[in-house]
Amino acid sequence: MKLQEITSILENVAPLSYQESYDNSGLITGSNEAEISSVLLCLDCIESVVDEAIEKKCELIIAHHPIVFSGLKKLNGKNYIERVIIKAIKNDIAIYACHTNLDNVLKNGVNQKIANKLGLKNQYILAPKSNLMSKLVVYCPNDKPEDIVSVRENLFANGAGHISDYSNCSFNTEGKGSFFPGETTHPVFGEKGKVNFIEETKIEVIVMNQDVRRIVAEVNKVHPYEEVAYELIPMSNPNQHIGSGMIGELQTEMNTNEFLVFLKKEMNTECVRYTNIHKDRVSKIAVCGGSGSFLLEGAKAQQADVFVTGDYKYHQFFDAENEIMIADVGHYESEQFTIDLFQKILEPIAKKVNLIKTEVNTNPVNYL
Repeated sequence: MKLQEITSILENVAPLSYQESYDNSGLITGSNEAEISSVLLCLDCIESVVDEAIEKKCELIIAHHPIVFSGLKKLNGKNYIERVIIKAIKNDIAIYACHTNLDNVLKNGVNQKIANKLGLKNQYILAPKSNLMSKLVVYCPNDKPEDIVSVRENLFANGAGHISDYSNCSFNTEGKGSFFPGETTHPVFGEKGKVNFIEETKIEVIVMNQDVRRIVAEVNKVHPYEEVAYELIPMSNPNQHIGSGMIGELQTEMNTNEFLVFLKKEMNTECVRYTNIHKDRVSKIAVCGGSGSFLLEGAKAQQADVFVTGDYKYHQFFDAENEIMIADVGHYESEQFTIDLFQKILEPIAKKVNLIKTEVNTNPVNYL
């Protein structure tokens, strides 16, 4: 199976356009045309993981964290990053990262995995992203109603018109357009030398920005005009299915100390660092895999009782201010189940490609 066929399954769940600006998700080494028979799934692609891939004859490593975040000016093996890249290339092993784009999706994302581990109900994105969508407006003549149907169905078939859990959404209005045909205009479209008027239907749909070029190209194939009249209007509406962190409610309210014990067990962590217990019982829980301190104010605004994340620094714990309890389970610990998530997403190709979960514990932190 070609590498691109495998990674496209991940990108259907978590498009690369959803990643943060500092991130480097995507194909880091290797060719999209490479034939892949075995894939190694991991959280971090370090040297021991590449050795494991060599031993298990895996041609592709899929990691959550990119081994390369910023540009490499030299490759001489002076640090573990360069040694990983050199070893992977020498052994013809491709490396693909699926990081903040997988963090930022509601369904089958990293934070939903955490929320499901804790059994949270009524889950939703804690900090939805904006400026990911546009309104595409297409004008179609009314003389052949079947053309309007064809254009609208083409838009839907190519991914336009999705709003939350609804599909095939559009707004249609009729009006009168005017135009003055040029010298080279097709004779069917208007009488030359005068202003022409035509009855048209205005079709408005929502499109994701990363899909605009493809959708417009597809509409061009079925639209009756020689040059499609359309508008593209940026929208700042938050997208409730894409963004950082997640929030939900426990199945039943819990004693706070009991919740901490439950959290430690479910997250399979050696240590939970937490702030003062300001409430005897908790029910509303915010979560963020990895480093989530930037979401604290959002968790407070949503009136969460507990914020579960990792990588909290000493002084940042003071920001709880007895309004919320911060529970730091560790960076690795909060994201360790991403490997299972990869396996679930790629399950449709499990009969064609061998999916292997790493046996290497890549957590750089030890506990005494």
